[in-house]
Amino acid sequence: QVHLVESGGGSVQAGGSLTLSCEVTGSTYLRLNMAWFRQVSLKKSEGVAAVGKDGDTIVDDSVKGRFTVWRDAAKNTFFLRMNDLTPEDSAKYYCAAGQTGPASWSLLNVRRYNYWGQGTQVTVSS
Repeated sequence: QVHLVESGGGSVQAGGSLTLSCEVTGSTYLRLNMAWFRQVSLKKSEGVAAVGKDGDTIVDDSVKGRFTVWRDAAKNTFFLRMNDLTPEDSAKYYCAAGQTGPASWSLLNVRRYNYWGQGTQVTVSS
């Protein structure tokens, strides 16, 4: 059973930075695609960034140039560095892991993931 535990959320002022971490246990970490999603409202969630099991990365256009994603295999941990934060980045951020779906699907397709963390809140004030 795969377990994901996020940390690193918090409250910052606009222009600030945060680094989210997601520790993965219970599975061969390197076989999993990893992604960060954020829930901006009850009805809206969006993929933010992802790293595939083969090392390929993708960052959503809305955060490109400000957010960086990477994985540290030695620590079984997946990271999201967020710079130049704006109030629009306020959301609950979820770490996701999985290996479902065809390779043709975007790594930001939520259907590729079947394991989820509990989420960590990010609040950016103006």
